[in-house]
Amino acid sequence: MRLLIAASGTGGHLFPAIATAAQLQDYQIEWLGVPDRLETQLVPQQYPLHTISVQGFQQRFGLGTVRTFSRLTASILQVRRLLKQGNFQGVFSTGGYIAAPAILAARSLGLPVILHESNALPGKVTRLLSGWCNLVALGFDCSTQYLPRAQKTAIVGTPVRSAFLAETEPLSFSIPENAPLIVVIGGSQGAVAVNQFVREAAPAWFDLGAWVVHLTGTNDPHTDDLKHPQYLALPFYDNMAALFKRANLAISRAGAGTLTELAVTQTPSILIPYPFAAEDHQTHNAKVFAEADAGLLLPQNDLTSEILQSKVSHLLTSPQQLQQMAEATASLAVLNSAEQLADSISQVLSREGKKNR
Repeated sequence: MRLLIAASGTGGHLFPAIATAAQLQDYQIEWLGVPDRLETQLVPQQYPLHTISVQGFQQRFGLGTVRTFSRLTASILQVRRLLKQGNFQGVFSTGGYIAAPAILAARSLGLPVILHESNALPGKVTRLLSGWCNLVALGFDCSTQYLPRAQKTAIVGTPVRSAFLAETEPLSFSIPENAPLIVVIGGSQGAVAVNQFVREAAPAWFDLGAWVVHLTGTNDPHTDDLKHPQYLALPFYDNMAALFKRANLAISRAGAGTLTELAVTQTPSILIPYPFAAEDHQTHNAKVFAEADAGLLLPQNDLTSEILQSKVSHLLTSPQQLQQMAEATASLAVLNSAEQLADSISQVLSREGKKNR
């Protein structure tokens, strides 16, 4: 069977799709993406990549909206041609704006669609087009309340990169075995505001014996402001599975992909949602962890370096609370999410294929 996967833009959309695709060994898979996005680096060595020009919807109606809908119409027609010429049997998408032309093109041809939504608050495309999908697979149980028009939903968690489920390579730098390790990660673009809070608070943590590995991103002009033997600043780090497994605590944004990785590695967290994320969806994600006592939710607008320093210092001196948070975090993990999602895709395509014979 031939399956078109529509996943584009960020690791939060791409990594779950790649992890799921790896479980679909009996399928001939091709990929739908957007030029100049992350998929152009990650996908071509594994699957044929087709690209279309499409963008997100504008907040207010205007000339930009007209252009967006014009491009959407053109992209739907382009995906229709691809689906017909390639004789695809269905479409799987992990959401985002590329999902819209993929879903609409597939349904116009009578092809089944499976959509995965990783965020606690489903994105606009998911909410708008859930009724057009044969199945909407969800990362969080609370997401169902936002999808009253969905034909069918299933809670499967969010797939993670295979490295998080396998034996990990050792870290490429040395951290003393018994030293508490704090990992700071601001997402794929970094988090300049969080970075500054951390640099101001970190000296108090060093006094408690903690080490800090700080992934600053590439947009922070002050990455060299803090120097200390227990502090390592890097723009990014490839071996995140090993880093999270070694960490005693993470200070992080609250993207669904990162939260899933923290759950799989049982890493307690302080979550500072990106305040400008679409519809504040990172706060909704963080609330799931906070309500489960798996993480502390600290809104950025209310945060100071003194508050962050105090919260982290308290946790560093409360190993029992950290252990309880780690156990709560582990309870949110779905370790076979990719397998569950792949099975769901196979079931839908098989069922719909029989109907159309």
